Amino acid sequence: MRILVITGAGVSAESGIPTFRGKDGYWRNFDPAKLATPEAFARDPKLVWEWYRERRQRICNAQPNAAHEAIAKLAQHADEFLLVTQNVDDLHARAGLPKEKMVQIHGDIFVTRCSRCDFGFTQHKHEQEHDHEQEQEQEQEEGNIVPRCAKCDALMRPGVVWFGEQLPWNEVQRIGSYLDRGACDVVIVAGTTATFGYIIDWALQASRGSGELIEVNPEETPLSQFANRLVREPAAIALPRIVRQIVNL
Repeated sequence: MRILVITGAGVSAESGIPTFRGKDGYWRNFDPAKLATPEAFARDPKLVWEWYRERRQRICNAQPNAAHEAIAKLAQHADEFLLVTQNVDDLHARAGLPKEKMVQIHGDIFVTRCSRCDFGFTQHKHEQEHDHEQEQEQEQEEGNIVPRCAKCDALMRPGVVWFGEQLPWNEVQRIGSYLDRGACDVVIVAGTTATFGYIIDWALQASRGSGELIEVNPEETPLSQFANRLVREPAAIALPRIVRQIVNL
């Protein structure tokens, strides 16, 4: 069985990670959608880094929920599987989904990369916790420091896709090659507002022919009209049941 799963912020919200557009999304009275831009970083990199450090810490303190675990279980039972997630957190990975079965189309919040050259590195959860303590001490001593590139001395930035930026080409190609290898038997789109056209395009391309397209979302989205099955429940409630049905077919 060939399966594609697409997840958005609604899946991580159930682990306590605020969505950009939700009522809990605001941070210190700032609109996150206005902070997650190249312009905001150019204007005030210190402020943007403060927000991302807090987001990293919040993700470290969060745990994968039943939706993340159900998706990881589904991946084990599928013949071919790919998860495309808009989420920049590591909760899918921590639920046990291998990296090679996952595309983080909006980047990875634990990656720090140069704003100019190709230098970058990833901080893992235990390193993040250790560094957070060190950072707090350092910040008290000398103010919040914006990291600089060890290779070219330009400002380092979080390794995420900001509003107005292109999707990472190599990750788009990974999705394209998976879809080119054949239609999927099941496509699940969970916890995403599907406001980006490419999310709908991938879902429709994957379910072409006789594939079942399941939308899991409490709200209607632009994708709803195309789905064979609408499940109007939060992902952590709906996905364990859906996965049990698929695995036991």
